[in-house]
Amino acid sequence: MGMAVRDEGSKVNSNINVTPMVDVMLVLLIIFMVITPMLQNKVNVDLAKADNPTAMPDADKEDAIVVAVTRDGQVYLGQNKITDAELGPKVRDMLSDKPGKTIFVRADARAQFRAVEDAIDAVRTAGVDKVGLLTQKREAGSPGGVI
Repeated sequence: MGMAVRDEGSKVNSNINVTPMVDVMLVLLIIFMVITPMLQNKVNVDLAKADNPTAMPDADKEDAIVVAVTRDGQVYLGQNKITDAELGPKVRDMLSDKPGKTIFVRADARAQFRAVEDAIDAVRTAGVDKVGLLTQKREAGSPGGVI
């Protein structure tokens, strides 16, 4: 009688299927691409529009010190809400090891001028020489003139 020999070893596939891994990686990439712009740590203000704004790329860096003044006159240092009296000492503490650094002010277009002026005065009395006012470039079709 003959013996039946099964040749199962020749049917084994030793290749790794990477398609599921690629699918998971693409989904993660899309998720991170959508989420990353939402993670910006900025206070939401409607910046004033200017015809010829000066580019200030240092304002987007992580170590930039940004003071925001909202429409209702609230002052934020980074993401933290503070009072005008606290602004000067906190800025002085942040700049103790970085003299000569520029402080950026993001003021809402409809904020009262007095609140913006008080914030700039508090920063200047803290010993800051360079203050940058952040604005947006006016669109080509938008109306100009006095607001």
